[in-house]
Amino acid sequence: MSEPQDAPATGPALIAERVMRSIVERKLRPGERLGEKELAEVFGVSRTMVREALMQLQARGFVEVRSRQGWYVVEPSFEEAQETYAARRVLESGMLRDAGRPLQAAIRTLREHVAQERGAIAEADNAGQRSVLLADFHVCLAEQLGNRFLTAMMADLSARTTLVSALYQSQTEAQHSNADHEAIVDALAAGDMARAEQLMRDHIDALAARLDENLAHRARLQDRLLDALQPQTAQAERPGRVKPRR
Repeated sequence: MSEPQDAPATGPALIAERVMRSIVERKLRPGERLGEKELAEVFGVSRTMVREALMQLQARGFVEVRSRQGWYVVEPSFEEAQETYAARRVLESGMLRDAGRPLQAAIRTLREHVAQERGAIAEADNAGQRSVLLADFHVCLAEQLGNRFLTAMMADLSARTTLVSALYQSQTEAQHSNADHEAIVDALAAGDMARAEQLMRDHIDALAARLDENLAHRARLQDRLLDALQPQTAQAERPGRVKPRR
């Protein structure tokens, strides 16, 4: 009798999680192609397993299939960008409204997270980690308030916000977001849940107000210009245009 083979170290769920993490880290951008063959080579698995992972992400609204072109990271419309923040406004302010005063251990965890954000912001070449930490604050908050279903919802909303931000927001307001997060934690530590709720609502409204439909238009024009002017060999080597980054 042959010995049982070890289960594969990488399954569809893990592949999907890695792709999601790359989206949050801004390594995969809206409209980027996700080639099945290239992903299979990156993860050392079959294209069938990659396809299953991409179908999971498609069901969650993060990738799409374009006819005769393959898989791509979704490009949210401006209306969808606005709806994303509207959903977050309802969910996160309601989460705080219904929560009891957090335990001191939860406050310590949130303060540590805010401090990590501040450290990443201070490092000019650490944009990926900065993006991850700022997005994860909201997931961390839901987790510390003790609701695993809201935590899962916030993980998806935070990732979608990253796609929205990449298209429709400039990346110059990280310090403001960090300050907002710190103020929310301060209100939680003081047991002032009404103030924490209002601060969260103001924070999300400020982010939504920074949406600029023209940014995505300018970025697309720049991409077309680069494609038109670069030598053919350079176009083939441009990161993210043909295959995803490792």
